[in-house]
Amino acid sequence: MGGVKDYMNGKVAANREQIEYHVEKILQLIGEDPGREGLLETPARVTRMYEEIFGGYSIDPREALGVTFDESHEELVIVKDIVYYSQCEHHMAPFFGKVHIGYIPSGRIAGLSKLARLVEAVSRRLQVQERITAQIADIMTEVLNPHGVMVVVEGEHLCMCARGVKKPGSKTVTMAARGTFREDAAARAEFLALIKE
Repeated sequence: MGGVKDYMNGKVAANREQIEYHVEKILQLIGEDPGREGLLETPARVTRMYEEIFGGYSIDPREALGVTFDESHEELVIVKDIVYYSQCEHHMAPFFGKVHIGYIPSGRIAGLSKLARLVEAVSRRLQVQERITAQIADIMTEVLNPHGVMVVVEGEHLCMCARGVKKPGSKTVTMAARGTFREDAAARAEFLALIKE
């Protein structure tokens, strides 16, 4: 994951045997033969994948920001193009994209890599994009108490692109603004211009 800490779901590991059993049953129920060569290891592979893609359940996302630092910098800080992968809670289908986070510190800053960890902790669980966006903004506000936070999340949802209306390439964009960014249109415009560069 390019230097981002791997969060692994311990509940999946603890329930490995049951999950593998149920994956095998699902294969049978959709008309497959779980005994055929290509599917022999599928229940174990799916279970290992669940440990990783649902790793966000193993941590309180507030802890992902780690140690924060006193710093007098009170100008805009942006980390953009943080790639994320998540699972739609409605269909358990993947969605993925980029997160852009900006904040104006008020005396506390977080390490820049910690923002990517926060994205991982929030997105690696059953989610909806709107909640990911709001949770990142709310946690940043709670932990750092900045003057303002703005989060923009872009996502491509396989539940919309590969099934249902089948509109590949369509993207969903969600935004959350807190503090200064909610009140000041110029601050929002500056953030949006900088993430487009």
